Amino acid sequence: MSPGLLRYVAERAARAALTVFGVVTLVFLLVRLVPGDPVDAILGDQASPEDRADLRRALHLDESFGDQYVAFVGDIGNGSLGHSFRRRNVTVWSLIREVLPATVVLALAALLVAWALAVPLGSLAASRQGTRWDGAASTFAMLGLAIPNIWLGPLLILVFGVQLRWLPLPGDGEGGVAALILPAITIGTALAAILTRQTRGSMIEVLSEQYIVAARARGLSPRSVVLKHALRNALLPVMTVGAAQLGALLSGTVIAEKIFERRGLGTLFLEAFFDRDIPVVQGCVLVIAAIYVTVNLAVDLFYGVVDPRVRLS
Repeated sequence: MSPGLLRYVAERAARAALTVFGVVTLVFLLVRLVPGDPVDAILGDQASPEDRADLRRALHLDESFGDQYVAFVGDIGNGSLGHSFRRRNVTVWSLIREVLPATVVLALAALLVAWALAVPLGSLAASRQGTRWDGAASTFAMLGLAIPNIWLGPLLILVFGVQLRWLPLPGDGEGGVAALILPAITIGTALAAILTRQTRGSMIEVLSEQYIVAARARGLSPRSVVLKHALRNALLPVMTVGAAQLGALLSGTVIAEKIFERRGLGTLFLEAFFDRDIPVVQGCVLVIAAIYVTVNLAVDLFYGVVDPRVRLS
């Protein structure tokens, strides 16, 4: 590996580490500014002052912010992420580890839906610019961005679950592939709209390059020009945009898991938030932030490896 590439990797890794550290600190502060007392959420309003004081001491809520922050960083360092307020002997990481695979599967399915829709639509719109195909792709992109997940999810349930009965209703089979289709479409539609627009713009730019003109002059078929020559180069910026939207994709799982009654990181986060289970809330946000930063770092490094102009810039 060349010194320039090593320096590029080190700079991006350091930036990613600082980003995660900043998110950890911000979450720690914001969670404690949210109205509500964890002691009240656990014991209720009728608890005696002695019981409240004992529980506050047991949860280390009587300590200063500085001491709590040091303990929080220590819990991150040992991998436990702390212990749940509701389940005192259970670590936050063990709770997250149980539900994280389901969220990852849902996010990957939504990502697959987004790419499966965006790449063909964007390529078709660019190669037939100004036609009805281009207009249809632009309309899809506009609608995908305009329709919120919280409305699209129930609509899909009503149509495909209640009226047509093609797919199971929420809670009828959480682990099945069929039960994964509607939530994946709900989350992936907005990302597909963004990627369709990006793919179209990138393809239009690439199709105007001289080597594309030369390929057409050699008598290559339009399909060969688009698939073998234009699409590969056009997808590099689209990959960057897709990675940048991963945070929205993960946050969308929070809504989808609630609508479709799927157990995952989103439902764990919501339950912990309303129960004022601060360590679990912190852990969920930390894991989402770490995944988001890691994926962006991986795409950034890949982009720098395949395109030396990125490293030089």
